Amino acid sequence: MLDTSSTNPSDNTLMPDTMMSVRDLFGLDTDLQVPGYSERTERVPDLDPSYLFDHRTTMAILSGFANDWRVLISGFHGTGKSTHIEQVAARLNWPCLRINLDSHVSRIDLIGKDAIVLQDGKQVTEFQDGILPWAYQRNVALVFDEYDAGRPDVMFVIQRVLESTGQLTLLDQSRVIKPHPAFRFFATANTVGLGDTTGLYHGTQQINQAQMDRWSITTILNYLAPEREVDVVLAKAPHLQNDEGRKLVEKMVSLAGLTRSAFRNGDLATVMSPRTVITWTQNLTFFKETGLSLELAFVNKCDPAERALIAELYQRVFGEELSDSNG
Repeated sequence: MLDTSSTNPSDNTLMPDTMMSVRDLFGLDTDLQVPGYSERTERVPDLDPSYLFDHRTTMAILSGFANDWRVLISGFHGTGKSTHIEQVAARLNWPCLRINLDSHVSRIDLIGKDAIVLQDGKQVTEFQDGILPWAYQRNVALVFDEYDAGRPDVMFVIQRVLESTGQLTLLDQSRVIKPHPAFRFFATANTVGLGDTTGLYHGTQQINQAQMDRWSITTILNYLAPEREVDVVLAKAPHLQNDEGRKLVEKMVSLAGLTRSAFRNGDLATVMSPRTVITWTQNLTFFKETGLSLELAFVNKCDPAERALIAELYQRVFGEELSDSNG
């Protein structure tokens, strides 16, 4: 459970104190200004100066920060949905708390529970807030990753606070909590609440329409255009930021695109995400071999029956054989 004991109660009064230029911060062609903080605090995510922002996704996230709208980002894995939110928060100096909403997160984790604490040398029982009431009362951007993997009892608790004016009622404590004016709520999901239709995302759940309707903004971040993906990968691979390196990354992205086409056609069950391509470039710094680096980043995660097809696609793009160390 989140440690709430070290939190300064004065956090409850903090509001954005400056307006920031979207053009200057994110390089987007707009004159829009959004609220933010002039100073960083410990819960502000680390800033990645090389991060490249997707226009549509960034504007959706900014609308959440500016207007207190609930924003849900869906899309395939590895496209940077959660990182996108964190990097927007980092530039706005907005505290951000990211929680993976997997099946192990319970209602108790979310709401809180009684705990034994020491007061004046005596053991007493005291209620400790869980993730949701703690964040709800602070100037925090709360991000639920894997939103469509949450347990049903957890999802109904979340539904109470999806409306920006919603109040969180803790029945066990006879408390009604009002949201902090600077509390913001985001989530990422792979399936837009429709359940797993691809076989890629076991454990995801269907989300009832009443809850989905409470999200103010729903945007999709899927695989980028090849030239854009090349730029994103190169931003994370300084060792390849030259003419030869760019040509190599273009081939890597081309191979990733072929695996995605094969997936759509039902020939592959595993997809190369942009995250996988970035891992491939990182492996290359140590192993120095393109084929071996790919095997360790992607091929060994695939079904053995699919590896012949991947080797064929690799040969088509790189003009060389992909060794099969697994026989």
